[in-house]
Amino acid sequence: MTPPARRDVASIFDDADATLLDLVDNVLTRGVVLNAEIVLGLAGVDLVYLRLSALLCAVDKLRRVS
Repeated sequence: MTPPARRDVASIFDDADATLLDLVDNVLTRGVVLNAEIVLGLAGVDLVYLRLSALLCAVDKLRRVS
């Protein structure tokens, strides 16, 4: 059984007439959280650790929650 998130993504891409605008509209409507971790090291020693997080969604969705 596939998780609900995978089914939602599959339903977005199943439509052959979907455009980039449709994809961006779906992303902004539902929202996306991006997380990234970057570790720079030398000779097995971690020198720099960087963690990035970003939330991408429409402004009206954020204002509704607040």
